[in-house]
Amino acid sequence: MITELINGTIQIFQRNSDWMTWNLFLAFIPLALSVLLFRHQREYRWLWWLLGLMSLMFFPSLSKILGKITSFPADVERMQLAWFAAFVLIAAILFISPARWGYRFRWWVGLIGFYAFLPNAPYLLTDVIHLIDDVRYISSVWIITLVLIPIYVVVIIGGMEAYVLSLINFGYHLHRIGKSKLVLWMELTTHLLSSLGIYLGRFLRFNSWDLVTKPDYLITKTIEDTLGKQPLVIIAITFIVLTLLYWIMKVVTLSILDRKSENGTFPAT
Repeated sequence: MITELINGTIQIFQRNSDWMTWNLFLAFIPLALSVLLFRHQREYRWLWWLLGLMSLMFFPSLSKILGKITSFPADVERMQLAWFAAFVLIAAILFISPARWGYRFRWWVGLIGFYAFLPNAPYLLTDVIHLIDDVRYISSVWIITLVLIPIYVVVIIGGMEAYVLSLINFGYHLHRIGKSKLVLWMELTTHLLSSLGIYLGRFLRFNSWDLVTKPDYLITKTIEDTLGKQPLVIIAITFIVLTLLYWIMKVVTLSILDRKSENGTFPAT
């Protein structure tokens, strides 16, 4: 029995490690950006330790992740790559500028990057489609119950928790600058944009970096393909599911953070 479970676990990781580690890696990018943009880094130092510990899960697949990153130039056309290179060059020049307008530009560019990558976190909800294939592939009920389903639950909750923490950090920033009334609208708008991003990624197969490499095609395709009845229904259902899951997980997360803050472990939100 134990041998069967071990072999089944290895088999599951061999089948799914590529997309699981890559999608989790993308999901943690907006979480890291939310700390840089919305939090005092010293105040929220614990999250950097948490991100560091989480990054250990990517170590076995580090070569695959680096391979995806380095193969990026080969996946775009020359003009798209030139547009991307020009954008990076201008951003790099302004990022090293000590002027105040340079700082503001960095913040807004970071915010755009934050929203570009943010849908990757709740996108993991749609990866449940792989679970159906795995259930068909694996014949053992014990492996499905004790190994396969728990792995999927951990991965999906990990992506959603990254999403929840990212928006909690954004809300903290709005509270700090005296814009508390905007928190609810920010969250609802973000859920809507993320629902659209999930649809674009799952059904139209767009990536976050397509905003830079081929913005014209992305905008045209989005307008053409999302105005139909079926896409709008899918986006609406995704919005409802995402909103409900977010509110549930936000209540749980804030209760844990508040309890840790009272014990002096975590800073108050």
